[in-house]
Amino acid sequence: MLFLFRGGDFFKIEWAETGRGLFVLYNTIVLKNNSRYTKTLDMSNSAKKLGDNIRRIRLAKDMTQGDLCRKLGLDRAYMSNVESGKKNPTLSTITNIAKALGVSVDELLK
Repeated sequence: MLFLFRGGDFFKIEWAETGRGLFVLYNTIVLKNNSRYTKTLDMSNSAKKLGDNIRRIRLAKDMTQGDLCRKLGLDRAYMSNVESGKKNPTLSTITNIAKALGVSVDELLK
């Protein structure tokens, strides 16, 4: 669970692993006027899109998974799972991947 406060608004974010290994995000927002909004998202498409973007950018830079993993200090099998959408990396890992590829985090998450 993660709590964020921004401009007087409150965001509570929760996630859970489903039976297929996918994560579902529950995002509850409480606005200044105390109205409440909750949204549920299936993150499987997001994980696949992230992996596809990592692979596309890595190949465009003529890097192998091994090259990228050596820069990051990660296991190649883990990176393979990230690129195939089977693993959801942390925000910190996504930031490090972006730096290693020389792109912004936004570029990875498009």
